[in-house]
Amino acid sequence: MPTKKKSTATSRPERRPELLAIAAEVFAAQGYDATTVRRIADEAGMLAGSLYHHFDSKESMVDEILSTFLAGLRTTYDAVLDAGLGPRETLEALVTESFRHIGRNLAAAAIYRTEAAHLATRPGFQYLAEARPVLERALCRTLERGVADGVFRAGLDTRLTGRFVRDAVWGTAAWGTTGATDAPDDLARPYLALLLDGLAPRP
Repeated sequence: MPTKKKSTATSRPERRPELLAIAAEVFAAQGYDATTVRRIADEAGMLAGSLYHHFDSKESMVDEILSTFLAGLRTTYDAVLDAGLGPRETLEALVTESFRHIGRNLAAAAIYRTEAAHLATRPGFQYLAEARPVLERALCRTLERGVADGVFRAGLDTRLTGRFVRDAVWGTAAWGTTGATDAPDDLARPYLALLLDGLAPRP
């Protein structure tokens, strides 16, 4: 994941997390293109000009929100894959930790889900396209290992299953904007039960 690209002017570091959290909520609710710096400043209780002391543009804000979110996600997946777990346990951990990371960052996850495709076409945001396959690759490798070990059924289409699992997990990013309040682990447990019943070897 690339480092932050855009510098900011005379920023007060102690306010950055608060302002980014506010910006994330506004971007998630209104969409990136429809959001103005003035609207973010209004939500933060400050003048638009004052916001420019912390960030040079709304582009720099969404960049920091998304790059931080994705860096955390990549770190989470690397930790799971490096833990030396069996295929089933690795799959469970990838799904559970995905739900947890999304749950901790609902607004950022919603922005990524809805905005990444068109932001990725803009200069400086190519990393969004590069990040998309990260979970799918981790899932596919885990599924392939599980098939080879006899943990998952022979003949399983690991690529299709990996995409299905990835998209089902990312679909939960929308739930934070529709009033759903399920805790991440409460989502992961029934999802994994449903998923793994379908992956178990046939008698």
